[in-house]
Amino acid sequence: MTDVTINNLTTPWWKHGIIYQIYPRSFQDSNNDGIGDLPGITARLDYLKWLGIDAIWLSPTFPSPMADFGYDVADYRDVHPMFGTLADFDTLLAEAHTRDIKLLLDLVPNHTSSEHAWFRESRSSRDNPKRDWYIWRDAKPDGRAPNNWVSAFGGPAWEWDEATGQYYLHSFLKEQPDLNYRNPDVIAAMQDNIRFWLKRGLDGFRVDVIDWMIKDAEFRDEADPYTRVYSAFRPEVHDVIRKFRQVFDEFPDRVMVGEINYLGTYEYIAGLYGVGEGGDLIHLPFNFRMILTPWNAVDVRSVVDEYDAAVPEHGWPNYVLGNHDQHRVASRIGRDEARVAAMLLLTLRGTPFIYYGEEIGMENVPIPQELEQDPYGIRVPGMSRDPERTPMQWDSSVNGGFNASAAPWLPLSPQYETVNVTRQQNDPLSMLTLYRRLIAYRREHVALRTGSYRSLSGAGIPIDCFVYLRAQGDQRILVALSFSAEARAIMLPERGTIHLSTMLDREGETVQLLNLRPSEGVIVAL
Repeated sequence: MTDVTINNLTTPWWKHGIIYQIYPRSFQDSNNDGIGDLPGITARLDYLKWLGIDAIWLSPTFPSPMADFGYDVADYRDVHPMFGTLADFDTLLAEAHTRDIKLLLDLVPNHTSSEHAWFRESRSSRDNPKRDWYIWRDAKPDGRAPNNWVSAFGGPAWEWDEATGQYYLHSFLKEQPDLNYRNPDVIAAMQDNIRFWLKRGLDGFRVDVIDWMIKDAEFRDEADPYTRVYSAFRPEVHDVIRKFRQVFDEFPDRVMVGEINYLGTYEYIAGLYGVGEGGDLIHLPFNFRMILTPWNAVDVRSVVDEYDAAVPEHGWPNYVLGNHDQHRVASRIGRDEARVAAMLLLTLRGTPFIYYGEEIGMENVPIPQELEQDPYGIRVPGMSRDPERTPMQWDSSVNGGFNASAAPWLPLSPQYETVNVTRQQNDPLSMLTLYRRLIAYRREHVALRTGSYRSLSGAGIPIDCFVYLRAQGDQRILVALSFSAEARAIMLPERGTIHLSTMLDREGETVQLLNLRPSEGVIVAL
């Protein structure tokens, strides 16, 4: 997939494309060891091409002790043996490109593994050249930590190092020491890591907790440690991100997607695009608001309206309904509602991100305590992210087609025999059929890919329905979504033709009074 020209304007692929997140441990196990891998993903590329996906983003695949399942990187320039080899990566990249599918990796720059060579050098002595690559501080006179900062995973953010007599900062696990981005050598080293993969042909990165990379220079106490005024989200981080962006700009058609503060204001999100034509910071600062928003028409409309208005002219929106850290959509809002959410995601202005398995309506899988794998969940009971990370459900065979016979690293859903790709591919009314038709419809209609957005309200539109118009040139597409458990009627601004329903059982009817069934979404061409 390349940039396209629409109305004489060149649009980058990541603006009109659809990005699909894969959790590599759980997608496809090619060597029957219970853990998904890169060759397994390569084997499933034809499915992704069939579905209509434009790019895939892989959660971390770098060598790692797996204290946080890959978000503790021990080597930024290789592949963990459990996932394969660099040659397997090159094969995956080449095969994806053959199918016109882009590939993104997950970069974790805020911290490394405590087993990374950089950190081993840093903690070897106070005068080691890499000492200042991490954040070391003396104890307070009474021996306590330098300040009151807390780890995102619970407990203090400082770990005492007996050998060198100082504390080091870890915003997450103690096995994940924070890098010091006030040191220009650290910035240069991470730029070189980014460049290594982009030279190899990678199409971009999703950058983990990108706005945590700079801490307060004075290490001041937080009034409330969980607000993170000083320990993260510092405005100075823009300078570091800008240095990263300069590397992306050395290569054509590459994209930087940034994981940012879930609770950041719209002004905060807008600022992360940077300035100038196309911006000079993050191409796509992640917008997580839909994950956190109660499932009702008023709140969802408000979030979309406010966010769309806040995105600067040189920026581009994006929407996320689920990921590896959040409960699955169907478990959060319900199965029928998840169909409406799919239509919402794939018809709004902005780049959609689909989490693997959402297209077949996968739900959270209860994991017995003795089988839990997530270090965060083991450390903080009730916070496990395992339920949304279970193996992909391909068919009704042993282990759902995830592998031949070995016990998967996490249990499969008990629903896998009925909720799977093969079964839904042959069902004209299935969730998978809905996703595929929505993706195809989006691809066929420029108004949905790059057109304007405007919500409609007032007389004729019930308060528990969300109605909006997407338009470009002569093409006008109206989307009507019912959040109600009862039937609703919507008076359209003019007559139109029904093109698609979330229930996949009506099209071609010309209407002006649109009758919606409970939890139904409909696309109407005006």
